[in-house]
Amino acid sequence: MHRIAAFVFLAILSWTLPSFGKDVSGRWRLLRHTDDGNTLETFLEIKQQGSHISGTLLVAWGNLLISDGRLQDHDISFTVSIAPTYAFRFTGKVDGNEMQLIQYDPNVGSFPVSGIRMKENESTSPARLPLPDLRELPDNGLARTPPMGWNSWNFFHDKIDDSTVRQIADAMVASGMRAAGYVYLNIDDTWQGQRDTAGLIQPNKKFPNMKALADYVHSKGLKLGIYSSPGPRTCGSYEGSYGHEEQDANTFAEWGIDYLKYDWCSAFRIYQDSEMRAVYQKMGDALIRTRRPIVYSLCQYGKEDVWRWGKLVSGNLWRTTGDIRDNAASMFSNAEAELELAPWAEPGHWNDPDMLEVGNGSMSAEEYRTHLTLWSVLAAPLIAGNDIRNMTAETRETLTNSEVIAVDQDRLGKQGRRVLKRGDIEIWTRPLAGDAVAIALINMGSDDTSLSLEWKQLGIDDVAVARDLWKHQDLPQKASRYAGTIVGHGCVLIRVQRQHGSSS
Repeated sequence: MHRIAAFVFLAILSWTLPSFGKDVSGRWRLLRHTDDGNTLETFLEIKQQGSHISGTLLVAWGNLLISDGRLQDHDISFTVSIAPTYAFRFTGKVDGNEMQLIQYDPNVGSFPVSGIRMKENESTSPARLPLPDLRELPDNGLARTPPMGWNSWNFFHDKIDDSTVRQIADAMVASGMRAAGYVYLNIDDTWQGQRDTAGLIQPNKKFPNMKALADYVHSKGLKLGIYSSPGPRTCGSYEGSYGHEEQDANTFAEWGIDYLKYDWCSAFRIYQDSEMRAVYQKMGDALIRTRRPIVYSLCQYGKEDVWRWGKLVSGNLWRTTGDIRDNAASMFSNAEAELELAPWAEPGHWNDPDMLEVGNGSMSAEEYRTHLTLWSVLAAPLIAGNDIRNMTAETRETLTNSEVIAVDQDRLGKQGRRVLKRGDIEIWTRPLAGDAVAIALINMGSDDTSLSLEWKQLGIDDVAVARDLWKHQDLPQKASRYAGTIVGHGCVLIRVQRQHGSSS
């Protein structure tokens, strides 16, 4: 009788108390099948306390904390915040050692993800491979002026394919971008497929024949760029070059690739940041051995003072900042990060504050002109990131302003500096060939601001010509100063030619 009463009590209790389901603590491998034929892998580390779960999502580019995690019966849900206004949301069910989830990404919508519990001795990273001894690699002789071109990521993200690249190539010619100097057409992440039995990387279904695509791009008078990572996975969780550096370099050369962007993502799970130089040297050496001229772009966000050693691994440009965003605050922040880096820029080797956002729609026309002005004074690579097939006449005029581009491409190869600050107005100067100087007057504030500035305050005298490069007109003959109003977040870019100098 007592046993029956106890059973009834426990049954009633089970109906009234929450059910937490099986403990999901531990490591899980998350798999996402994509339309291009890939299976993308990330990892989840979970801690469970009752119905509450916490932990970390391990993606190729970082570790992201779980919040709002709940497990009720077999139902699981949690959020992973990327930024204050951007987060992934996961919901689904747990069945033993498997999960079936739906991941919601504000950028791409919802898609299914499968989870498999990992064994205790399983690692989320492959075994560490040895690194080469440090040595100074030879200069590859490329990028004597900052590279100019286009990259797929800022506008297209993972929605890039063979057809779109061909359309972009056509548009670069038709729009005048190629004639203005934009010659590199760079495919960013998500082109990769799987490796064959010999370990050779294959493109995925979006890119059926990379060699044929390179031939088409070359036929337009352009050069083709590609993307990889020194880690096992790229930022988008696609196949990286880890352990296949020489194979991949040779494959890129055989395809006819002219530019490689090499992104640190996932390498940090194997190597320390302090080992970056050796990691990047490994691919730099492999590229040189192909004997094909391939511009080498180091993308590791300015870690470990890359400007001090980027040249030594045969790098032509190196990122000095995090990823740019299409807003004025990000644009100004990335430019300000260059303040102390001018000594490290020279022909063949450039500081890179990231790609251009001109024409992507979240900044004003004035802000986009400021964007191009700052990048030109900084001798930065000019890598457009908009949909140039459909850009407005205003965007095209901004990107193809030959007088501004001439500042960026000046053969002297010296990076500009900020020399004066008056309230919200910053004055940047860059020495140019032929005894000329570029002077950028930048309004960092949102309100229109008046400015009167004499050239001698900048140490410039004996001026023959002062020319406004956005208005395409000379200032009054022998003008000794600038006087005018600069709109909020706007700029004026002036090229001053001294009397005793020769025109560049």
